[in-house]
Amino acid sequence: MAEGRGNVIKLKLGTALAEARARATEGQTGPDKAWRLALARSARDRVKLALDVRKSSLDRMTLAEILELSPERGLISVLEGPRQALGVLMLGPEVLAGMIEAQTTGIVTTGPAPERRPTRTDAAMVAAMIDGALEELERGLTGQEDGDWAMGYRYASFLEDIRPLGLLLEDIPYRVLRAEVNLAYGAKKGMVFMALPAEVRLADAAPADALRNAAEALLFSQGFCEHVLCSPSQLDGVLARISLSLAQVMGFELGQVLPLGGAASDRISVEGMDGRKLWEGKLGQNRGLLAVRLTDEIGGVAAPPQPKPAPVEATVEPSLAMRAAG
Repeated sequence: MAEGRGNVIKLKLGTALAEARARATEGQTGPDKAWRLALARSARDRVKLALDVRKSSLDRMTLAEILELSPERGLISVLEGPRQALGVLMLGPEVLAGMIEAQTTGIVTTGPAPERRPTRTDAAMVAAMIDGALEELERGLTGQEDGDWAMGYRYASFLEDIRPLGLLLEDIPYRVLRAEVNLAYGAKKGMVFMALPAEVRLADAAPADALRNAAEALLFSQGFCEHVLCSPSQLDGVLARISLSLAQVMGFELGQVLPLGGAASDRISVEGMDGRKLWEGKLGQNRGLLAVRLTDEIGGVAAPPQPKPAPVEATVEPSLAMRAAG
């Protein structure tokens, strides 16, 4: 019980220290100092976590420069603002891990962040903290000259990959707030990046939902192609086929030889999993292994249907014949 009260006192003292540091410089340069206070307050109120911003900066960047900021295994969240303007907020893996630990176990460990990509569950757990920081930033910029650029933005969606971000965001100048933060008195350290359009949007643009759908469709298409290209595909090299009665098959003995009429090493049929004849080739070897050199392409023309054997007969593939012979 005493330990729990001690943690609460540490949390309040740590947050108060962070707020004091932010207030001490809040009026000097504006948005970056307001962002310090916004992050500290939101972490305290929404995640019950002591967060201290050690260093912050405000820069102007292009879209290409923003895409290079993405931390490996970091959380990429899309922000939506007035007139469907879009921005992005990225949490470094250590920051994300600390916020998840604070909400699940109540203790931020000093160990490294897990080596995995963030999930939608992770994004949902920090969405309230992101919205809280944006609300606090609005309050900090209210009444300041040229403070409208950060007004009205909230968490909109989560991206598993940085690639669709180049399609979602417009190729315009952005104001980028960067913050180096400590969590739980230095238990974890990391970066927080936020990029919003540098100028307030006056005209409507393409709907954000349509852009998100296009990005999700691109991700699905790429992922689908990767899975399909990595899927196994079986090809059978057929030397010959013979038909035997079931009684003959049941009478097989070790060492028995099955004649393969019409078999020739210079005429191998290569067939797909559906029995479709794809190529013809010659039997040979490569580096000591059996190989087939393709000679004629059939062009995917279906092989002529094979006559169905009588009910008392069974078809034996060459592999079975070879095993019986050897």
